[in-house]
Amino acid sequence: MATVVFTPNLSRHVECPTEIVDGATVRAVLDAVFAANPRLRGYVLDDQGALRKHMSVFVDGQQIADRAHLSDPVRPASEIYVMQALSGG
Repeated sequence: MATVVFTPNLSRHVECPTEIVDGATVRAVLDAVFAANPRLRGYVLDDQGALRKHMSVFVDGQQIADRAHLSDPVRPASEIYVMQALSGG
């Protein structure tokens, strides 16, 4: 099962503990997380189900390529990091 980690800056807005879930794609894994925590979905995905512009997802250290459909593959032992992009001076 894949481990999904949300960076601490996102937890300021919504509770998002580390989750261990099944799924063969980023979409399947995130859907499993959102099933248990539906409020988190709106912070990560837009109304079309694509990754929000200010969010980044990494699977095993590599940024995902498919931000629209989240079809990037996930292995059973994958580590997935979901982070909010920050900017400022």
